[in-house]
Amino acid sequence: AGLRPDAPCGGLGKCGKCLVKINGEVVKACQVRIGEGETCVVETLDRAGNEKILTDGFNREVVFEPGLRMVQVELEKAKTGEKRSDWQRLLDTLAETDGEVEPGQMEVDLKLAGELYGVRRGSDEWYVIYSRRRILEMRKEAGRRCLAAFDIGTTTIAGYLLDGVDGRILAVESKMNPQAQYGADVIMRANYALEHGTEALSLCIREVVNEMIGSLAEKAGIGRSDIFQICVVGNTCMHHLFLGISPASLVHAPYTPAVSERLVSDAGDYGLNVQKRAELILLPDIAGYVGADTCGCLLAVRQDLKEEISLMIDIGTNGEMVLGNRERLVTCSTAAGPAFEGAKIECGMRGAKGAVDHVRFENGEWSYTTVGSKPAAGLCGSGLIDLVAGLLDAGLLDENGVLRSGQEKQGMFILVPPERGGNERGVYLTQKDIGEVQLAKAAIAAGIQMLMEQLGITEDDICSVYIAGAFGNYMDPVSAGKIGLLPATLVKKVMPVGNAAGEGAKIALVNEKEMLEMDELVRKIEFVELAASADFQDHFIDELGFETGE
Repeated sequence: AGLRPDAPCGGLGKCGKCLVKINGEVVKACQVRIGEGETCVVETLDRAGNEKILTDGFNREVVFEPGLRMVQVELEKAKTGEKRSDWQRLLDTLAETDGEVEPGQMEVDLKLAGELYGVRRGSDEWYVIYSRRRILEMRKEAGRRCLAAFDIGTTTIAGYLLDGVDGRILAVESKMNPQAQYGADVIMRANYALEHGTEALSLCIREVVNEMIGSLAEKAGIGRSDIFQICVVGNTCMHHLFLGISPASLVHAPYTPAVSERLVSDAGDYGLNVQKRAELILLPDIAGYVGADTCGCLLAVRQDLKEEISLMIDIGTNGEMVLGNRERLVTCSTAAGPAFEGAKIECGMRGAKGAVDHVRFENGEWSYTTVGSKPAAGLCGSGLIDLVAGLLDAGLLDENGVLRSGQEKQGMFILVPPERGGNERGVYLTQKDIGEVQLAKAAIAAGIQMLMEQLGITEDDICSVYIAGAFGNYMDPVSAGKIGLLPATLVKKVMPVGNAAGEGAKIALVNEKEMLEMDELVRKIEFVELAASADFQDHFIDELGFETGE
């Protein structure tokens, strides 16, 4: 039916997020097969389209020096006895106009080369749009030229359309990642690809990016053919699945990417309907689970240019982090899981309307706010950590994570009773939910400890903590410190940087020099593998508990 159900468990019947009503009965959609010729009425209970998707990022001033260029040239006529081809004369003219053009590095465009004789007879002066790699178009008028950047996250996709003349943002678009119907996290999707092939996962992500390109172009009042370059970032699994590469190497030790280099390909080869010779750029992956999205974050923040030591964390289904300064940078990825994005939490949900986004316990009273000020329907990540922090403040949660709510139902804390909520169940937290929070926060905290040990520093040496991603943007750092997600001494040093990965994708398009610098940086950055580390396991176990202050 063209719907994209929310299925964090990948259709295994475990998460209960795909509930639908069939003839008045609430059932799990993934466990009900409709027979051929069978007719039934289904109420989807779908909240799709209401999600609050973060597209804004940390704005750093960048010189506008894009890789996409345009110059007006006068096509030379061949002199009698000259051996240079029409194509070579065009490249030489470009090189004379733009000192950075290297004719020997440019691809030969046989179709354009064959047209040059007739083109020159029509007129000598032409605008040439080109990159370091190829000539993309020759035209009589300057016209429009635009750039598009995409951050393909595990849960959401953010897209940006930029003016190729001055780098202005012309339009912004966001969508949920349709691959979520195959599982909430990258491991589930990778396993699906291994069992069924990559085609379904690759096709659905390319289709939605193509839809977003159409929407961006419409918003900006341009044609698809005015888009000449597209830059895509995403974690390593999203990167591989977009390209149609098997993620087998990511799910088997030693968990390495199939390819990690920066790639420049033809956009049309990946089903993107833009200018016919447009380029698709994918920033480099750093390691198996530290992907091109982290490279985008580095471009946005540029820790490698700073004297001060800073920590950058992109908190999502995977928690990628980078610690260091211009002297040395170390990175790792921790399997935080999808708890902070609403999956594996009984009343968990995305940051859609009705999601409890903040909770407070003050003077013995509970209060909360919801996205869009709608009746409470569930808990999103920021509300989840606020609620756990509140339970600690209220003395209802002990240092081992045991919940003693004092309410009628054991092992459960009811924040919003059904009669006051936006659904039939209300909003509550279970003992199992708290266990999921402990696993997620311990993974992040242990990763931070491992990176500090790798650099031989303490929390006092860290001057700034950049938190990237939607969850990090909306979370209360104080609550994060209370539950032990972040060391308490770092709470006052937190600076949300929003969708830094998307910001980095934009920077790659508007400043080619900075994009090329990433190639060297990702080779220099040190990767700390946590999967087989006994020290990480020790830190992880230490961080599972809560410091209650008793």
